[in-house]
Amino acid sequence: MGIVKVEINHPGGGRADFVRIDATTEEEITRQKEEDDAEAVQDMALHIRNIRKRLLLTQEEFSRRINVPLATLRNWEQGKRRPTGAARALLKILSCSPETMRFLEQ
Repeated sequence: MGIVKVEINHPGGGRADFVRIDATTEEEITRQKEEDDAEAVQDMALHIRNIRKRLLLTQEEFSRRINVPLATLRNWEQGKRRPTGAARALLKILSCSPETMRFLEQ
């Protein structure tokens, strides 16, 4: 197999619009970051709601089984807060393997 060398003599190859990138202000970058963060929070909220609904549990049942206060679960599902630590790990497990919920029912 031969060696392939690629030289990039100037930016602009590919799909990046370097003129537009260079023209972007710090304020625009900050605004976009804030919008992206807000969207990520809402995606997480929807993800948590979908996990709970897939398990056919009410908010009360789900919060009791994963051992978090009902208010905390509601904050997660409304996008006001994000789960961290062990709760986040547990949600990831339940997302990938919903049958593990039976171990939490005891």
